Amino acid sequence: MPEKSNSQKNFTTKTDESFEASLRPPFFQDFCGQKKTVERLQLMVEAAKARGDPLQHILLSGPPGLGKTTLAYILANAMGVEIKTTSGPTLEKAGDLAGILTNLSHGSILFIDEIHRLQPAIEEYLYPAIEDFHLDIVIDQGPNARSIRLNLNHFTLIGATTRSGMVSAPLRSRFGMNCRLDYYNVSELQEIVLRSARILNIPCTPEGALQIANRSRGTPRIANNLLRWCRDFAQVRASNLIDDTVASTALKLLEIDSDGLDEMDLRILQCIIQHFNGGPVGLNSLAVAIGEEPDTIEEVHEPYLIQQGFIARTSQGRIALRRAYLKFNITPPPSSSQLNFLETLTPQNPPLSSSSTAPTNS
Repeated sequence: MPEKSNSQKNFTTKTDESFEASLRPPFFQDFCGQKKTVERLQLMVEAAKARGDPLQHILLSGPPGLGKTTLAYILANAMGVEIKTTSGPTLEKAGDLAGILTNLSHGSILFIDEIHRLQPAIEEYLYPAIEDFHLDIVIDQGPNARSIRLNLNHFTLIGATTRSGMVSAPLRSRFGMNCRLDYYNVSELQEIVLRSARILNIPCTPEGALQIANRSRGTPRIANNLLRWCRDFAQVRASNLIDDTVASTALKLLEIDSDGLDEMDLRILQCIIQHFNGGPVGLNSLAVAIGEEPDTIEEVHEPYLIQQGFIARTSQGRIALRRAYLKFNITPPPSSSQLNFLETLTPQNPPLSSSSTAPTNS
């Protein structure tokens, strides 16, 4: 049996350390994309360090996988302070929150992921903590109940949410900066893939990285997951190098096409076009037709299909747009006035790179 080449030996005998290596960029200069958000956060850091003050509270919002947690850690590194992380659902009692807050040192960062899922009672305890830096805890019950005030060190709260509309107005107004992260464009994702490949010691060409970026739905987390899949494919069925051909073949095996659509996305489009004559069709009827839960269609598949101009939501239901017909080489039907109007509102290739931040009064 022929002996493996040295490069293949090194590649196949790598331990899981490469997979466990953190792909999070530690500093602003290593972070790719979200330029406006990064610029404003850098300005905040420079100003706070010049004054010797902690950062003001920051709310990071946007779809999952875009770098909210990464930015929180970058802010901690930039300020030279420790960061403690938790999530909204895990804070069930006031004592849980008190234990975390009383252990924060001056200038430390408390990062709460999924902050929109905080219980209302916990939110009430959090308000004086982030405004006046003290915590009022009620102990005992009945006639013996009494309140104890705990003074806290000045800290920075960074909240992350995928549903900013579910963050209560009183909590949202207490953040000094509200930053929304948006989807990345293909060139930014290509740069992210190449950086991740270098960290994980994966041989990858720019053309191979471009194939992965095109199928990543504007999300770095998806891009890194696809990169690891392509690594497995290259290790077993290719010469360990992820180039244009290898990446394309590996992703076809996952049934992800050049537009980033997977098998379920294509089934949704085909069902609307073939079974419902292009729509409109209600969500429940569509779910029954393709054998999927309505919530999964609405929250997982529909957003990308709408962003890319394949379907649209109307008051009557979902309809297939011109790009969906062309995807399957089907001649689009004569457009109605409503469809013509929707086509003008839906770009064929919407940008995936803009980001916006808006300061609010604390």
